[in-house]
Amino acid sequence: MPSVVDRIRKYARSSQGRRMRGKAERYARDPRTQTKVRGLLSRLRGGGGRHH
Repeated sequence: MPSVVDRIRKYARSSQGRRMRGKAERYARDPRTQTKVRGLLSRLRGGGGRHH
């Protein structure tokens, strides 16, 4: 039985995996996405934001 890592590698090499990677790369380059991620990271690190 293939390991989880083997299955991930096989998916990454498939055409669907390559499409998903391209989509993720475009999403990561989007300035709005970068702003959201920075805000999330600052909240997780305790660097501001709302505290519940």
